[in-house]
Order: sequence, then C-alpha cells, then structure tokens
Amino acid sequence: QVQLVESGGGSVQAGGSLRLSCAASGDTYSVASMAWFRQAPGKEREWVASVHRSTRATFYAESVKGRFTISQDNAKNTVYLQMSSLKPDDTAMYYCAAGPSLDKYNYWGQGTQVTVSS
Repeated sequence: QVQLVESGGGSVQAGGSLRLSCAASGDTYSVASMAWFRQAPGKEREWVASVHRSTRATFYAESVKGRFTISQDNAKNTVYLQMSSLKPDDTAMYYCAAGPSLDKYNYWGQGTQVTVSS
C-alpha cells in the first residue's frame, strides 16, 4: 500500500502562483509514476501532469503546458506541482496519484483545494 498526502492548496488571484506537494509513504518501491489530477465542481476529473520516477520524463495536459511544472524529489518521496499564471478555470480540487505506470494509477490522495479568483 502507498499513502499520499497533498498540501499547498489555497486561494490566489488570477495570475498568481501556488506550489502543491504530495508526500508518498509505504510501499513506494512499487510506484513508477506519479501524477496530478483535478476535478472542478460539476466536471469530470481530468489529468493535469505526470512524471516517471526513474526517467524523470514529464507530461502535461495542453491546458496547463507552459504554466505548470511537475517535479520530484525521490529522496523525500515527494512530487510537486508548481502552478504559475493561474486562471479562474484552474479552480478545482487537486489530487495526487501514484501507480505502476504512466497510464495506471491505483493510489490516490485526499485532495487539496485550489481556488483562483478573477
């Protein structure tokens, strides 16, 4: 089992920045990829960004490319999401996820709320 704890959410004005953190614990040796997803009220959950732990390859949704950066500190088993130039459309609950591949995530955190006001 892997436990994920997110932090760093909050409220910010449009154009501002936030950094989310996700600390993993437990059987982290089984985790090959970590990712961030988000879900806005009334909308489906959407993938935001992923990082492959060994290759450090990163991938982004088009909606956040150039504004968000995913990074990792393997020594701390922590993944980050640096969010810049935030827009009201970025308002959502952000979830950290971990899994054995870039397209399979079987561990999820509780989420951290990000609210961007115009």
